[in-house]
Amino acid sequence: MSQTKRAELVGRQAEMTLLNRTVDAVLAGSGGSSVMLRGEAGIGKTALLTWVRSQARERGFAVLGAVGAMAEAELAFGALHQIVWPLLERASTLPHRQRHALECALGLGDGIPPAGVMLGEAALALLAETARTRPLLVTVDDLHWVDTSSAAVFEFLHRRIGDLPVMMVGAGRDDRAQVGGWSAHVVPVEALECEAATSLLRRRHPGLSAADTARVVEEARGNPLALLELPARRDADPSGGLAPALAHAPLSGRLEHLFTDRITSLSREAAHIMLLTALGGAHAPGIGIWHRAVPDIEAETVISDIEASGLAHLDADGALSFRHPLVRSAVITTASPREQRHAHRILATSLAPDDPRRVVHESLAAVLPDASLARRLEEAARRLSLRGGDAEGAVLMDRAAALSTEDDSHTGRLVWAAVMAARGGRLAHTAKLVNQLRQRPIPADFVPLFAYAVVYVDQSHHIDFESSFLLLPEALDALTRAAEERFGELAEQIYFKLLLAATYTDDPRAWRALSRHADHVSPLARLCHRAWSDPARTAHGVRRELDTMTAGMDAEQEAGAAWLLLWTASAVDAADETLWRRFTGQHAYATQGSVAKARYYQDYLRGRWENAHKCLQEAKAAEDLGYHCNALLFRHYYAHFLAGKGDEEGLRGLEALIRPRAERARMRFVTDHLTHLRGLAALAHGRVADAYDLLVQLTPAGDLRRGLPWFHLPFFDFVEAAVRSGRMDEARAHITAGRSARMPEISPHHAFLLAAATALGADDAEADACYRAAYAVEGADDWVFTMARLRLAHGSWLRRRRRAEAEGVLRLAHEAFRGLGAEPWSRRCEEELAARESEPLASRDGRGTLTGQERRIAELAGKGLTNKEIGTLLQLSPRTVASHLYSIFPKLGITSRAGLAKALGEG
Repeated sequence: MSQTKRAELVGRQAEMTLLNRTVDAVLAGSGGSSVMLRGEAGIGKTALLTWVRSQARERGFAVLGAVGAMAEAELAFGALHQIVWPLLERASTLPHRQRHALECALGLGDGIPPAGVMLGEAALALLAETARTRPLLVTVDDLHWVDTSSAAVFEFLHRRIGDLPVMMVGAGRDDRAQVGGWSAHVVPVEALECEAATSLLRRRHPGLSAADTARVVEEARGNPLALLELPARRDADPSGGLAPALAHAPLSGRLEHLFTDRITSLSREAAHIMLLTALGGAHAPGIGIWHRAVPDIEAETVISDIEASGLAHLDADGALSFRHPLVRSAVITTASPREQRHAHRILATSLAPDDPRRVVHESLAAVLPDASLARRLEEAARRLSLRGGDAEGAVLMDRAAALSTEDDSHTGRLVWAAVMAARGGRLAHTAKLVNQLRQRPIPADFVPLFAYAVVYVDQSHHIDFESSFLLLPEALDALTRAAEERFGELAEQIYFKLLLAATYTDDPRAWRALSRHADHVSPLARLCHRAWSDPARTAHGVRRELDTMTAGMDAEQEAGAAWLLLWTASAVDAADETLWRRFTGQHAYATQGSVAKARYYQDYLRGRWENAHKCLQEAKAAEDLGYHCNALLFRHYYAHFLAGKGDEEGLRGLEALIRPRAERARMRFVTDHLTHLRGLAALAHGRVADAYDLLVQLTPAGDLRRGLPWFHLPFFDFVEAAVRSGRMDEARAHITAGRSARMPEISPHHAFLLAAATALGADDAEADACYRAAYAVEGADDWVFTMARLRLAHGSWLRRRRRAEAEGVLRLAHEAFRGLGAEPWSRRCEEELAARESEPLASRDGRGTLTGQERRIAELAGKGLTNKEIGTLLQLSPRTVASHLYSIFPKLGITSRAGLAKALGEG
């Protein structure tokens, strides 16, 4: 890149340096990387993309790009088409399934494309093939206007390019879901500093007076596009400034208004050509269609008029390119409804009859109901849905409803639109449609589908499960009575929604209906029911059967069963990277949200605690999309990390936020686990009696209750709290219950937790062998936090008996806790290691030794301090002090506090 070109971007040295370093890293063989440029309209994101594209070309990169457009936001895979189309000749090298996935997604092949990860992997394979000969740069501008289906594939790609010489750079506005879902390295593109803004303004408008320069800099607020456009307004209006009504409008609106003034000054023919281009999107018609649209003029004259306005220009390919996306929106908003309909009719005639864009333009040109057009729109919507474009399909189904000539057809299509919108991440729109539909009679054959839409909104948006118990059992009854299935896999989806409601609330009405209809659903749905209904008694063998089922599934079956697979795997802690790869490419937010919840829960269990903050990011994204139940659950999973780290203050704050909502919804799944997490945090700080009192509320000694689906999570914590508070009988009763429940037959995690608990509750003669047996359980090291706690307990036991062996075990535990950021647990390791350096305090008759904590308590009690006074000094509860004394007395061979001083002196 020449110095001249670099200098054109004033005030962007930091952004250019970062992008340049990323280019350098890809060239140096460090693997792929992705960057997201985020900022308001006109802030300079496109200029930075142009700069990095030029930089990359000069350094040997192949460059591909896509630009989102309002006119194509409703067309599934429209933006992906822009990236993939130039590479299709290389698709012949791909395996047949991947090639077929791409062709079907782009509308080039027949049939339903393999959904899920297959499409993402096909696109990734195509990029990898392209990058074999030279590095590759992929840019996506205006990501906020990219169709949701393409955005999901781009998100999959940027997560998977780490091993390829590929760089991805996206650009979009902060307030759009497609931008928020892109989890690349985010680079905020912010307003220019005053000095840089003044420099840019003087360079482009050297004739401005000092006073005008100062006013423009103030009005533009560091926005480069405003700096370039506001002076043009002043030239046209000597009084300067904008109309008073616009003076305090958002900057993007003010800029669009500036463009509107220049659009209205164009000739009628030029404005018409601009409108055709704006509505046509990336595949707008060229000069040939312009002549058909305005045959009485010379195209060259029109182009000269447009280019003189500075609003657009002809690019190297002969296509009209707008100065800025705000020009496109200004062109559309300036045109009257009649002018827009006329443009859509011309655009429709320019497209082939089987092109999905044709029916969209026809529908936008229509004024009166049209049964034939409505039917074709419905067919197009269904095709989009099958290709993973539920969000786009919902828009077309909405239009099909509006053009319907019969009430039943209108209502039925609205119901379908509601369901598609929910699956496609437009839940607020679903809620609006459901409210409309409640005011009209629902055709009998659409009642089950409407029930599904209502429950979808109530569960996900309102966090209310009552309609699940009232509507879904009746919907299942109706579907199972029907002679044929009209709605595809609707019965399966309704069964799953009812299973969610049952698991979250433990409502008996839901469990009864699920049992009644178990024979009417697939083996996978029955397996999912078994996994959650009463795991201690029904989940045996689920992990093994799940592996067998998934091994035999093709991509289309995986797509239809995504939620059931994820939920079943989560029940037995079997959701791993293999499963993520199956579903990362699913295009609906509903599936992506489920994937994210399962992933962060596994991150907690498997010690990937550096990802904890992402739970809160996902919660914010879910709230913005209207998925309030997802937001609550993401925060609930974040609470696990807080409890594990012993962050009681953070846990209390989060619990105050989510417990009231969960209690109103009767979500025992959340409220029970919040109680469990409070117990875990108490354990971290040594308040073992408090921990026991909390955990025994959920799982009494020896009683693995049915209403606690993830019963194994508090299982180990209960045993630890019981052992450390001197309740060995209760601990062993719980271990016996775990053996009776055959926990090892449920999953490897269940097996490890039972083995770890058995070690804690073993007597001295068997303890060491039990600890080593727990270490040897298959996959034991996967459960990082629990393994560290097990090593801490083992190291503590060894320190009192075989000091030489204790240090290695304790240091392994300490290293793990430090890596997790679990400071209270780290301190316990440090105390044990410090205590190992001094001689242990042995009892007079050899019956036991005191830990460092017990020694401090014994000394203070021997001096006459009360339990409350000792607790204040050591930051323990009086009950915890009493529990420690309960363990200390038999170790010292005494029966009361009176004997402490003498016993300590002799020791």
